[in-house]
Amino acid sequence: MQNGASMLSSGNHHLHNKSKQAPAAARPHKEYVQKREPYYQKRVDLFEQYYQREVDRVRAAKQADRHIKVTLPDGAVQDAVSGVTTPMDIAKTLAKSILKKAVVARVKAESATEARTWDLLRPLEEDCTLELCSFDDKIGKDTFWHSSSHILGQALELEFGVDLTIGPAIEEGFYYDCYLEDGRTLTDSDKAAIEKRMQQVVKETQSFQRVAVSRDEALAMFQENKFKVEIISNLPETATISLYRCGPMVDLCTGPHLPNTGYLKTQAVNNLSRAFWRADVSKDPLQRVYGITFPDKDSMKAYQHRMEQAKKRDHRLLGTQQELFFFDRLSPGSCFFLPNGARVYNNLIEFIKEVYWEYEYEEVVTPNIYNFDLWKTSGHADHYKQNMFSFDIEKQEFGLKPMNCPGHCVMFASRARSYRELPLRLADFGVLHRNEYSGALAGLTRVRRFQQDDAHVFCRPDQIKPELNRCLQMLKVVYNTFGLTYKMALSTRPQEKLGDDAMWDQAEGALQGALDESGLEWEMNEGDGAFYGPKIDITVYDALMRKFQCATIQLDFQLPNRFNLQYQTETGHERPVMIHRAILGSVERMFAILTEHYAAKWPFWLSPRQVMVVPISEASLEYAQQVRSQLRTAKLHVDVDATDRKMQKKVREAQLAQYNYILVVGEQEMKGQTVNVRTRDMQEHGMHPLADVTAKLLEERNSRSLASSFSKSNTGSGLATGAASGIEPANQEPVEAAAVAAKAGQSDDHQFDKARVN
Repeated sequence: MQNGASMLSSGNHHLHNKSKQAPAAARPHKEYVQKREPYYQKRVDLFEQYYQREVDRVRAAKQADRHIKVTLPDGAVQDAVSGVTTPMDIAKTLAKSILKKAVVARVKAESATEARTWDLLRPLEEDCTLELCSFDDKIGKDTFWHSSSHILGQALELEFGVDLTIGPAIEEGFYYDCYLEDGRTLTDSDKAAIEKRMQQVVKETQSFQRVAVSRDEALAMFQENKFKVEIISNLPETATISLYRCGPMVDLCTGPHLPNTGYLKTQAVNNLSRAFWRADVSKDPLQRVYGITFPDKDSMKAYQHRMEQAKKRDHRLLGTQQELFFFDRLSPGSCFFLPNGARVYNNLIEFIKEVYWEYEYEEVVTPNIYNFDLWKTSGHADHYKQNMFSFDIEKQEFGLKPMNCPGHCVMFASRARSYRELPLRLADFGVLHRNEYSGALAGLTRVRRFQQDDAHVFCRPDQIKPELNRCLQMLKVVYNTFGLTYKMALSTRPQEKLGDDAMWDQAEGALQGALDESGLEWEMNEGDGAFYGPKIDITVYDALMRKFQCATIQLDFQLPNRFNLQYQTETGHERPVMIHRAILGSVERMFAILTEHYAAKWPFWLSPRQVMVVPISEASLEYAQQVRSQLRTAKLHVDVDATDRKMQKKVREAQLAQYNYILVVGEQEMKGQTVNVRTRDMQEHGMHPLADVTAKLLEERNSRSLASSFSKSNTGSGLATGAASGIEPANQEPVEAAAVAAKAGQSDDHQFDKARVN
C-alpha cells in the first residue's frame, strides 16, 4: 500500500502541472478549474493529516502483534495480525488466479451477525470468515463501478471545475451528478476529454486510501462544496464518516473500493443527461454523466454491441416507425396510443383477462378520484402525497388515485364478509396517475398516466400459501407466453417495519414455502421488503438479457388494519390478509419492454400488422379485397396494398413494415380461391387454399404461438423457433442495462446520501 506521503506527492504533481498539459484553447472550462484548485488541494492536505492516524494505527497494531484466525470458504484457517493483515495479504497466499480476479472481500467478524464488504487493502480486525469476490460477483461489480465513479468524479473536477454531489454504481455502470457554475452544461463533444482524463487516471495506478473522520473534520474538508456540506450536516454530530482518496480526488464514501485505479482496463462515457439536486426540480440543476468500465476489453466490446442493439430496439424509435404511439407537450407523461399501438395494448389486457378467468379472479371497476380522507386512512397522504395529483372540489381536497389497493379495501368493507367468501380476488385495470418529475419521464418506462394488471387477494391466514402458489403459476403462464425469462427473490423484513416478529415470521415462511414449491430458482434479498410486509420481486430478462422489474407479489398485514377490515368466522371476527399482485406491472412499461424484446417484430397474436394482401395487378384488386374481408371477419388485422407499384416492391415494403404474413394474389389465385404465402423473413411458402390459411392463422393467434404456423421447425411456442416470426433471442448471460436505468430515471438521491456515509 502506498503511504500518505507518496500519495500526496503524486496528487500535488497532478494538480500543479495539469494546466501545462493542454493549451488554453482546448480547455474552455480552464478558469473554473483554476478557481477550484485551492479547494482540491486543501482536501488532499487535510486527508494527509487524517491518514497519518491510519499509518500510526497500523504501526501500533504491528507492535501489539495480536493474532486472529481467518477462515476461508473451503474451511482452511490462516493466522493473521489484527489491524495489520489485509484480505490482499491472504489472497497472495492462494492461487494466482484468485489473486488476479479478486476486487473486493466479504468479511464476517465472529462477533457480527452479517458479513460486510471490505476493501482488499483494509486491515482485518478480529476473528472472521473471509470470501474474495471477483468482477463476476454482484458485489464485485458494485465495487468496481463504484470505484469507477470516483475516477469519473476526478475527471470532471480536473477538466471542468465542477462541484461533485453523488456518484453511485448502478445496475450496469455508474454515474456522477455534478454542478457547473454560471449555467454551464456538458455536451457529447466533452465525452472525449472526460474519457482521456479517466484513461490518464487509470494509467497512473492511483491507490484508493480510506480514513475515518468526525463530522466536524468532514465539514472542514468540504466547506467549499454546499452539496457535500448538506449531506454531512444531516448526519448525527457523533457520526463517524469514512473518506476515500485516489490521487487529488477526495470524497465522502462508505466504500469499499478497488486497491487502485489500474484495475480498470477500459472505460467509456456513454450518456449525459440533466438532473436536479435531491431529485427536486426546484433545487439546483445538475449534470449527470454516465460511464461504464470493465476489467478487460472483450467485455467492453460485448457491452457496446449490446448497447448498439438496444438503440436500434429503443421503443421510442420503433413506436414512431410503426405508428404505435406518441407523446405531446399538452399532456406530458401521458401517452397517445395510435390504432396500431392500441391493438397491442388491448391485446395485452385481454390476455390477462383470460388468465384471470382461468384462475378465478373477479374484475372490478373503481373510481379515479377520491376524497383525501381515503389517502389519510391508507397512509398515502403522509408518505406519498408529493407523487399524487390533488385538487379542491367544493372546499374539500381530492386526489387522482396512484394505485388501486385503498379502493379495493373500501370495496371489501362495503358489506359484512364471511370466511366462506374467502379468498376474494379483485382485479382492476383502472387508470392511475402519478406526479412524476418532468425530468424523470422517459417514453413508456416512466409515465404519469398508466394502467396496471393490478389485483388484490383478501384471504385467511391458512389460504396464504395456496394463493401465493396460484400467483406464481399465473406468472409462469404469462412470461412463458411472452418468451421472457425471469428470476425471483424473496425480500424480507427491513429494519423499519410495522408489525411484530411473529407476524413477519409467518409471512416470510409462507412466501418461502411457495417459492420452494414452485420448483424455480430464487434468491434471498435480506432486508429489502416493504415496511408493511415481505414480498417476492420478479426480474425479467429480454432478448438482449437486459433486466427489468415488473411483477411483484406482496403480503400486507397493515392496510387491513388501517381500514379495519374483518370477516365473520364461526367464533367471531378475524382480520384478512391482503396480497398485492401484478404480473405485467404497468401495461405501458410492459409494452415498452416487449417492443424492445421483439424489436417490434411482434408475434402474430400481438401484432398490430398481421396480414398484408398484395394484388399483382389492378385486375386482382377486387379479389384482394375479398381476401381482406374474409380474414377481417375472423378478426384479423389485414390491409391491402392497392398502389400501382410492382409486386416485388409491395412485398418488400410489407416485410419492412413487419407484417407477419404477405399474401400475394393474382389471376391464378383468384380462380382457385388461394393465396401465395410469404413471411416477413423473406421466406416463400407457396400457394395455399384461403380457407386453410385462415384456419392456420387463427390457430396461431389463438394459441399465442411465438413461431410462424408456416415455419418447418414450428413447435408452437418459445424463442427457440423465433427466426420465422422475427424474434431474435440473445445467447448471453444476464446483465444489467445502463441505458435502461438511465432513461427510466431510477435513482433516489436521498437513498444514495444514506449509503455513502457510515
